[in-house]
Amino acid sequence: MTVAMATTPNGSKALSNGVFATNRTRIVLVIALVATWLFAGLLPSYKQTVKNLTQKKYNEAIGHFPALKVDWHPRVDSEVQFNSSKVALLIEGRPIPHLVPQLLHMISILPPDWRFKFIGTNKSVMSVSRSFATQHQALNGKLDLVVLPKPWAVDSKEDVYRMLTDLRFYNDHLSEVEWMLKFESDSIMCANSGETLDDWLHYDWAGASRSKNDNFAGNGGLSLRRISTVKRILGFQSRYNDTEPEDEWFGKRITVLPGAKVASGTEENHFSVEDTWFEKPIGYHIRDMGKTLADDVWKSPEKRKANFDYCPELAMIMPMKLERERCEGEDKEGNILL
Repeated sequence: MTVAMATTPNGSKALSNGVFATNRTRIVLVIALVATWLFAGLLPSYKQTVKNLTQKKYNEAIGHFPALKVDWHPRVDSEVQFNSSKVALLIEGRPIPHLVPQLLHMISILPPDWRFKFIGTNKSVMSVSRSFATQHQALNGKLDLVVLPKPWAVDSKEDVYRMLTDLRFYNDHLSEVEWMLKFESDSIMCANSGETLDDWLHYDWAGASRSKNDNFAGNGGLSLRRISTVKRILGFQSRYNDTEPEDEWFGKRITVLPGAKVASGTEENHFSVEDTWFEKPIGYHIRDMGKTLADDVWKSPEKRKANFDYCPELAMIMPMKLERERCEGEDKEGNILL
């Protein structure tokens, strides 16, 4: 074996480190390989340990958050949640723009166990069903959207009168109902009322009075009716077609029906207002959505202000004209002063 010698600056000779340099490189490589193998062997265990610690901390953090579940399409048993003997009925064949907000408002006002039924034409039912809010109420069992088959029709007032005075309609479509709130597209209930609909369930019929001394406060535009009493009348009486409106027809009979209790214009509390002004009713019926306004209710500016202050929801069903938009020189009662 030949050993290379080198001469130092001071003249001494030294052993060349070439062999040692080569050996040192190999040693470093071997150590690196061993370290890599060890690290590769320990890495899965390390990853699992980190994962376990992370998962533990994650679970602990999640445990501090309240549970939250959003069900956009709830499956609720309507027979349990709602009272099948109470229904609010709206019959309207026209696709009027305010039907959806009116329905949603009435749903918010009535006691929560009341159900709603909207009977209309293909056009009006389609118009109402486009709203996500009404779709949700329908899925929840709160609202029924119905197009009735023949012989029923809702294309005219006479069609509606015939339906509401036909015993078959109640037996076929309201068989479980005992109390019915009938409201129209030109009626509204007031959130500020101190009473609820359930406070009137001891009446067989309650509506708006035509005068302060009216024995039958029963205008049908916004009225509460006991269906068992309605069926009693229809059991022995029949309305002739194309005669008086259904509420007037019922009124003449229910006021003389033994044991029936009907609201009158002489009582302190009043269910609804239409032709005669009373303070703080449960709601208003605005005939033809404001095209025909009763002077006793709307002519006086003081009464108009009182009505809207008490029941601002009236703006939902009325073609509004603000006081500042009135004609110059007008006395706020429809008269032009000279």
